[in-house]
Amino acid sequence: MTVFEKSRGPGGRLAAKRVPGGSADIGAQYFTSRNPGFLPFLRKFAGEQSFAPWHGRFGFQTPDGEWQPFPEEARYVGAPRMTAITRGLSAHVRVVAETRVGKLARKDQLWSVFDTDGKHLGEFDQAIITAPPAQARDLLVASGLRDLAAFLDDPVKRVLPCWAVAAHFPVSPWPHHEGMRCQHPALFWVANNSSKPGRDDHGQWWVIHASPAWTEQHIESPAKEVAQDLLEAFREVTGFAAGPDEVVTHRWLYAKSEGGEQPGHLWFPGHNIGLAGDWLSGGRVEGAFDSACGLVTELMALPPATR
Repeated sequence: MTVFEKSRGPGGRLAAKRVPGGSADIGAQYFTSRNPGFLPFLRKFAGEQSFAPWHGRFGFQTPDGEWQPFPEEARYVGAPRMTAITRGLSAHVRVVAETRVGKLARKDQLWSVFDTDGKHLGEFDQAIITAPPAQARDLLVASGLRDLAAFLDDPVKRVLPCWAVAAHFPVSPWPHHEGMRCQHPALFWVANNSSKPGRDDHGQWWVIHASPAWTEQHIESPAKEVAQDLLEAFREVTGFAAGPDEVVTHRWLYAKSEGGEQPGHLWFPGHNIGLAGDWLSGGRVEGAFDSACGLVTELMALPPATR
């Protein structure tokens, strides 16, 4: 098995951004485990030390401005950063990083894979695409598979963007919660990244996620302006006026899938092409695992000669 990864390393939404003195999780903030097979899988293939419970205080703000606690549920994070999980998992497969697949071409019963520069990457019995739906659709169109690409027209419309800001404060700007959902129209999620297990920061790094609607309105705004606006919204919520002294900004074009049909995975037996990803199974981190499990189960049920 070979995994082609367009970034410097695997991770996707389990992303951590390098910041002065360490890193900050700018993508998924935590994950839950409702599938009884998920945590055993991580322990076996990512490693027992690659993740840990996040014992934070989580709150959401009601429309009248009052704070209420999140429902009680075990929440986990990668340790010492989210990418520890994907780094552990990737040790079991061949990963070709900084390589973006641009086209698939049928050759007899095999798929020839080419990067965006036309370089031949190899031939494979089956192709599994785990990119966001917009990128997956582009790949299928470029490969002459418009009938398959049409399955993604609706999912493409349902993936929402998100501006993310990581900000460092010498002292705590908010002592009441480690993670919170705010009523402010610009904010979707705010968290004390330094409170997660395995982090050893001086001061505190906080991560701010803009709401999808606000992000769409500011999708082409300069990163510096976005950071200023979101930090001002953070000040309005917390009342903390000082700092920050370091800021890192990231724009997620494909941050979260919302609504629509979610079959778990897609498999096209006449083409030996499959699609998997959290956007096909609920949108949560665990959804990526559920999606992959469903696809693998279907593949394992195929006659051996067709696997």
